[in-house]
Amino acid sequence: MNFDNNTKAIYLQIADRICDAILRGDYGCDERIPSVREYAASLEVNANTVMRTYEKLTNSGLIYNKRGIGYFVTPGARAKIIMEKTENLIDKDLPPIFNIMGLLGITPEQLADEYRNFLNKNRK
Repeated sequence: MNFDNNTKAIYLQIADRICDAILRGDYGCDERIPSVREYAASLEVNANTVMRTYEKLTNSGLIYNKRGIGYFVTPGARAKIIMEKTENLIDKDLPPIFNIMGLLGITPEQLADEYRNFLNKNRK
C-alpha cells in the first residue's frame, strides 16, 4: 500500500482502507478481518500501527474483538461508514470543490453530466 505522507497518519489511512473494504463487501457483517500480524505483514508496516488502527475502529464501533479468535465486522458497520463518509464529503470535501466550480463558471448541469459519464465508464 502506498501511503500519503503529507495529510493523514498511516494508521488512519489503514482505517480508511478497511472501511472501504467493508463498503465494497470484502468483509461482511460478523466476518473476521485479518489479524493484526497478518495485516501488518501484508502492508509492510509495524504491527503496532495496525493495532492502533484496530483500536480506533473498535472504539468507533466498526469492528469488535473476540479474544483469542480475532477481529470481526460489527453489525451495522457498513451503514455507519456510509453515514460518516457522506457527512464528511458534504461538510468538508464538497465546499472547496463548489467554490472552484463557481469561480470557473461550471454549472450543476455540467457536473451532473460529468458524474453520469464517470458512472457509465466505471460500471462493473
